[in-house]
Amino acid sequence: MRRVVVESPYAGNFWLRFLNRRYARACLRDCLDRGESPLASHLLYTQRGVLHDGDASERARGIAAGLTWGQVADATVVYTDRGISVGMRMGIDEAERAGRPVEFRSLNGRI
Repeated sequence: MRRVVVESPYAGNFWLRFLNRRYARACLRDCLDRGESPLASHLLYTQRGVLHDGDASERARGIAAGLTWGQVADATVVYTDRGISVGMRMGIDEAERAGRPVEFRSLNGRI
């Protein structure tokens, strides 16, 4: 399986984060349906009891952990239906610096 880092929006108020998490889960499903092994670190590390996204130092640790995992990924896949956030742009820039392919995708309303 091809290892991919998933970039999708996460931040926002309670309702927006709810919608963004739902969207990110659909992105993971799309990757799995394509035969890929996806990682969406923004979903993993922000779970209750892991890291608190509202704490700047914990957010930075989560971002660093996701970027580190990206070093062994085969590609970064960017889901664009909900726009490109600042955090997503950081992931895209890091992938480009590392020479990792960046693919832009859409779920085309499948959520």
